[in-house]
Amino acid sequence: MDERIFLSTPHMCGKEMAYIEEAFQTNWIAPLGKNVTEFENEMCTVTGAPCAVAMSAGTAALHMALHYLGVGRGDVVFCSSMTFAASCNPIVYEGGIPIFIDSEPGSWNMSPVALKKAFEKYPNPKAIVVVNLYGQSADYDKILELAKEHHVPVVEDAAESLGATYKGKMTGTIGDFGVLSFNGNKIITTSGGGMLLCKTEEEKAKIVKWITQSRDPARHYQHTELGYNYRMSNICAGIGRGQLTALSDRVAKKTEIFEQYKNGLSDFPVDMMPVCDYGIPNYWLSCMTVRGKNPVSLMEALEARNIESRPIWKPMHLQPYYKDCDYFMHDNDVSKSIFETGICLPSDTKMTKEQQNKVIEILKAQF
Repeated sequence: MDERIFLSTPHMCGKEMAYIEEAFQTNWIAPLGKNVTEFENEMCTVTGAPCAVAMSAGTAALHMALHYLGVGRGDVVFCSSMTFAASCNPIVYEGGIPIFIDSEPGSWNMSPVALKKAFEKYPNPKAIVVVNLYGQSADYDKILELAKEHHVPVVEDAAESLGATYKGKMTGTIGDFGVLSFNGNKIITTSGGGMLLCKTEEEKAKIVKWITQSRDPARHYQHTELGYNYRMSNICAGIGRGQLTALSDRVAKKTEIFEQYKNGLSDFPVDMMPVCDYGIPNYWLSCMTVRGKNPVSLMEALEARNIESRPIWKPMHLQPYYKDCDYFMHDNDVSKSIFETGICLPSDTKMTKEQQNKVIEILKAQF
């Protein structure tokens, strides 16, 4: 059996254990402690965000952003269709109605053309959830212009794009709220966890209260609001602090992987995910679409050699659970087309050049 080549796995830099050991030595292993506070502060330094709240998952962060914005039963929320379900599930948690927006072909991200169509039918949505797909920013100037015109807040789902920029600004800091994920397959990981980037200390204080079970400042346990158990542990935050020191190295390696695929497959009927000149992606996953061939056959050829790959996200408007939700297309159904022709290639930062060349040669042999 060939040695396994993974899609994207945790990559420890060697600095994580020092923070974890300090937490053990000081007995701060609960969802409190120095690592949590410093991870939030260090993330603000890296991204330029005014405030940050470390949580148990990126999904929790998105949930709290929508909760803070007052999404409730029957409220319409626009959301990118081509994404993972975690981007839209919190809308349903709050009783809202997801309305899905197509991708644009030039970035694979939310189409301003489709978004404008959605506003024509639903002029007063409660929020817009914009996903930065596979590490590339959406075109926020156009999206924010529409949002401002209709007085609608924007939640930036930057779960896949930490370290990427839009017009010189770090993703996660562009919308009213920014959501980060540190799941095991992300560019940096805390094993599981996420973070909400916000604008003010007042927002942060309110959200911290909610995610620590909304305990009132009383001697006894008292709750005047519904609470949640969403705080990140001090151990996970310690992993994150170590990981954050290697972020620029991980982005550089992801970029190198993308370029090697682009060069190695340049003479074949494939198209790498387009890269927009308005920003710099973090190239979280190297993705491509295939012309004249079923991408499943390529994935099967890789799996036969013990190499992991995956389809592009199946758009939410095609998911059985969300099939009755409204959907607005760019022109034709761009996200469906990308899903049907796309593939996510192995993008592990521990992958060697020789291993990546092996992937490329296997793909080339299929043509």
